[in-house]
Amino acid sequence: MIKKHINKFVLLIFIIQSIILFVFYQNQAVLNTQINIVESIDKVKPCVVGINVKQIKRNNNIWSPFFDSYLNTYKVDNLGSGVIISPDGYVITNSHVVDNALEITVTLVGGKRYSGKIIGIDHLTDLALIKIEGDDLSYAELGKSDDLIVGESVFALGNPLGLFSVSNQPTATLGIISGVDIDFGLKDHGYVYQDMIQTDAAINRGNSGGPLVNLSGQVIGINTFIMTDSDYASGSIGIGFAIPIKRVKEVIEDIKVYGRVRRNYTTGIHVQPVDKFIMKYLRLENQKGVLIRDVEKYSPGYEAALKVGDIILTVQGQNVNSAKDITEIIDEGFHKVGDIVKLMILRNGEKKEIDLELGDPEQNN
Repeated sequence: MIKKHINKFVLLIFIIQSIILFVFYQNQAVLNTQINIVESIDKVKPCVVGINVKQIKRNNNIWSPFFDSYLNTYKVDNLGSGVIISPDGYVITNSHVVDNALEITVTLVGGKRYSGKIIGIDHLTDLALIKIEGDDLSYAELGKSDDLIVGESVFALGNPLGLFSVSNQPTATLGIISGVDIDFGLKDHGYVYQDMIQTDAAINRGNSGGPLVNLSGQVIGINTFIMTDSDYASGSIGIGFAIPIKRVKEVIEDIKVYGRVRRNYTTGIHVQPVDKFIMKYLRLENQKGVLIRDVEKYSPGYEAALKVGDIILTVQGQNVNSAKDITEIIDEGFHKVGDIVKLMILRNGEKKEIDLELGDPEQNN
């Protein structure tokens, strides 16, 4: 009987110890996560900048043609964020932050101010690269955005509502990745937002151009816009979007070398819609696709063996019925000089897949 009570007592002690150990390790895990967050923020914070811009805006009203162009423009102040990516002062931000800039002031942690120079802008992706004349500056580590997981903890750093100029340091907000690979296509003002990262880390006006960072202190995206119940300019309701760092790297690399992204491509082919006459003449089953009416000699289309009379049915797997369709598909895919675009053509009643390399118009002159 005594032995039985001893066994129960030992079991009770074991259960209590197990609970204590579980709670201890759980609290330790939470503490470690908090320490990790703080360390990651401290790692990236010196690399984040506040950006203040004096911009030129143009009136868009019916009276504009009747007045001098100078009278139809006005100056406004804009603000945003940026992240330093090299010790010699290259800074990534959004193009909508620095578009039409008269003057760019970049503020570093601690309050030191620099004049910013635009190296290049890519309007399509809403990205820009600017430069400040600094030496041995703190710069951020650019991570990867290919393997992001929904639910992964992230934080946003930036200059919301101009608070950087008050405290001389960026504001940090914590959240998770709420979604990945989100496509908006072509938006107002000509921006194309594709493969975007969604986060519930609070993003407000002024955060544009700042980094979205993982718990390893690596930049995985550039915060760009928020979605609200009314428009994109209102306060945050927990739906923010960042450009994936993979795309940012591709764009910035081109801008550093060429001052722009080389999207001024050429194909060397000229097309027209398939109308009823063409359908009847070529004995086609329907009016789908576009007819190639000319192929410039030694052009990319010529090298791809495209011929006059071929019908282009699809570009990158998407149906086309006009030259505009082809242009939009190539633009929305962020394709540039040297990229391969897949065409499905109809030739003599048979479908054929063609790889078309986008050419540099300056080399084809």
